[in-house]
Amino acid sequence: MAINFATEDIKFNLPQKLRLKRWITRVIADNGGRVGEVCYLFCSDAHLLTINQTYLDHDTYTDIITFDYVEGNRISGDILISIERVRENAETFNVSFEQELHRVIIHGVLHLLGQGDKTPVEAKQMRSREEQALALWETLK
Repeated sequence: MAINFATEDIKFNLPQKLRLKRWITRVIADNGGRVGEVCYLFCSDAHLLTINQTYLDHDTYTDIITFDYVEGNRISGDILISIERVRENAETFNVSFEQELHRVIIHGVLHLLGQGDKTPVEAKQMRSREEQALALWETLK
């Protein structure tokens, strides 16, 4: 049972890895799950676009792709995040890079926990759950 972080085709140093692991574990536990194997891969727009085209048949840039390997309440999956897209979105939404990165990191976990975001109702629920998780982050110093 582990949460792992890696990079592909970019140089990126993820700060506060241990705190992030505690936070992710807590969000999973608070939602009735237990950590299985959760692997984050931080990469470029180009790499994530290739994955999107190859595996999802989507020809668009995105900030995150989540591959779900959940079995029962054992939360497992691969979460691929474009650091370029996170940086651009942080500027667009006028938030810090760190805040946007944390939102995207937990967004993937919420998908693994079964939260969708395709309909307006689901998207609103996702945002609310992201905000709850971000508030929890602030308490885990």
